[in-house]
Amino acid sequence: MVNPGGSSQPPPVGAGSLSWKRCAGCGGKIADRFLLYTMDSYWHSRCLKCSCCQAQLGEIGTSCYTKSGMILCRNDYIRLFGNSGACSACGQSIPASELVMRAQGNVYHLKCFTCSTCRNRLVPGDRFHYINGSLFCEHDRPTALINGHLSSLQTNPLLPDQKVCTVGNTLRT
Repeated sequence: MVNPGGSSQPPPVGAGSLSWKRCAGCGGKIADRFLLYTMDSYWHSRCLKCSCCQAQLGEIGTSCYTKSGMILCRNDYIRLFGNSGACSACGQSIPASELVMRAQGNVYHLKCFTCSTCRNRLVPGDRFHYINGSLFCEHDRPTALINGHLSSLQTNPLLPDQKVCTVGNTLRT
């Protein structure tokens, strides 16, 4: 389990030092064989609970969500923060559970992240150009430059933005 903006992996713990770790939930020493690490803290598996429904997150799976200091299960995160804003292309709301694409602080549905000229969908790994608020594929960049969109040229490699916080990933807030 990880915390956005925090460490995704706990510091190394030697077998003899487990009893010295303190649980962030109950404050007790952790001598259990298994312990959890999230929000830069160690937890007994019985103490890491959803702030809303009190479900033990260690029993639910390897994912948790954190926002505003709360630790949440997937269902409560979606219930509380179900709308992550509007798509910059279509203006429709984007559910919190949906993967999105970003360019220059703008958020897009995956289906709406398309070239302004040919309307082909841009996918992870594609190179794109963000020019005066519009997206262009590599092929249509010369057309965009000829048509006077040159003033704010930026070239970016395309990367998806993850919603779920699992080991090695980050949560979009």
